[in-house]
Amino acid sequence: MQQNQQQAYDRGITIFSPDGRLYQVEYAREAVKRGSASVGVRTADGVVLAADRQVRSPLIETESIEKIHAVDDHVGIASAGHVADARQLIDFARQRAQIDQLRYDEPVGTETLSKEVTDHIQQYTQTGGARPFGVALLIGGIEDGQPRLFETDPSGTPYEWQAAAIGGSRDEIQAYLEDEYTAEMDLAGGVTLALEALAVQNDELEAESVDIATIDTEDERFRSLSTDETEQYLAEADIGEEYDD
Repeated sequence: MQQNQQQAYDRGITIFSPDGRLYQVEYAREAVKRGSASVGVRTADGVVLAADRQVRSPLIETESIEKIHAVDDHVGIASAGHVADARQLIDFARQRAQIDQLRYDEPVGTETLSKEVTDHIQQYTQTGGARPFGVALLIGGIEDGQPRLFETDPSGTPYEWQAAAIGGSRDEIQAYLEDEYTAEMDLAGGVTLALEALAVQNDELEAESVDIATIDTEDERFRSLSTDETEQYLAEADIGEEYDD
């Protein structure tokens, strides 16, 4: 009887268990943990987003594995978890950014956009016939000249961070960020820290398998780093087997 009750809570997204849990939301969080890691770092000069693109086969075109996306000129998103779910949320975020631009004739605020995305996510935790999004996002951008960094999770809760990790090995990467992060670091220091944090999970990082983007406070523009630039950062930080002495 107890097992049957457990299975009922398990299947019903709109049903709380007796101890106040939504099992499908918790399963969605587990799906996020199975994804490759993404890291966000807020610096004095802007925001850094970095992601480890797991390449399952040498025949896959690495560039086709998208983990970081431009949402607006001044906002980018990194994801971890189900890629298809992430694409749906990123499309939603792009639409909201365009609507705010047309309605108010000004760029959407990073915090406003993050809360609109999490409100959308939350609806899928209380709707019958649907399931939660199996993805977490890091939303970074510039708002009123200041860098902002937010995390979303499958429950639809927004968190603002100075530096954060999502996806596989999150606890270990987050612990590294907590030890090494300083609020005064510049954008280049943020890129190095993000790569070092990803190396906690994968100490053989290669430039082709890492996606990095920055949004700086000076021109408030989303910019993806080239493979050559990433290689230079990896070499300077002595990360990856090809750079070992």
